[in-house]
Amino acid sequence: MEIFLFLLAPFVASLILTGIHAYLGVHVVERGVIFVDLALAQIAALGATVAIVAGMDPHGRNSYWISLGFTFLGAAIFALARTRRGHIPQEAFIGIAYSVASAMAILLMSKATGETEHLKDMLVGNILAVSWPEVRKTAILYALVGIFHYVFRKKFLLISMNHEKAESLGVSVRFWDFLFYASFGFVVTSSVAIAGVLLVFCYLIVPSVGAMLFADRIGPRLAIGWTMGTLVSALGCYLSVQLDTPTGATIVVTFGGVLVVMFLLHLVVHHGRSTELAGSRAAQRELS
Repeated sequence: MEIFLFLLAPFVASLILTGIHAYLGVHVVERGVIFVDLALAQIAALGATVAIVAGMDPHGRNSYWISLGFTFLGAAIFALARTRRGHIPQEAFIGIAYSVASAMAILLMSKATGETEHLKDMLVGNILAVSWPEVRKTAILYALVGIFHYVFRKKFLLISMNHEKAESLGVSVRFWDFLFYASFGFVVTSSVAIAGVLLVFCYLIVPSVGAMLFADRIGPRLAIGWTMGTLVSALGCYLSVQLDTPTGATIVVTFGGVLVVMFLLHLVVHHGRSTELAGSRAAQRELS
């Protein structure tokens, strides 16, 4: 019972992260900008690092707004980076932004006290230390972002699933891209403060990739992604307490292990269907 009460707030926080990130992950995978979350998360972490070097409380309001401002700047860059001709892949700009933001954060941390601890928090966070007020605030913010995406879901899904059609219909792709990445920035800025860069990336990408192994439609993908994220969060939190290991890193590794199991299961199911289909075709040939 004591372990349950201790893990309750982190587990609820992980469920909130799963809910919004699994949905956003569908858009990210369809757009082919897999590392956009990692880049925005690193840019948010850079903003938090600037606040720390300036002597601000890393969990204070001023640090949050500085981090959010950096994330909005990244959102504007990524929205403008989508060119009509596509001669430079958008992923190239995303990779460059991630590399530069990471290097700048390391340079700034070298001038701050306790730089090793700051670097660790930036990468894997400390979700076990999340408080109920933080959980409530994050839940409200993500609910607002979710409502925003629900209201404009047709625009966002059209651009993510069929970019060329959206342009042909006269949709301002860059404007809606900026709104997408800006809303993404609200989510990432809060998520990084709770869970760190690596765990946020896993919550975004791994459930979506795992769901794509077994489903093609958006609804089933979300159901599988949310289920996977919930189970992995519970297992990761439990293992981190039992093994006395960092929670963020433990959940990341658990995500990787569960994804491997899902991939092997996919191979078994796919092989079984292929064998059954080949047998059916052979039987049809014999009858003919």
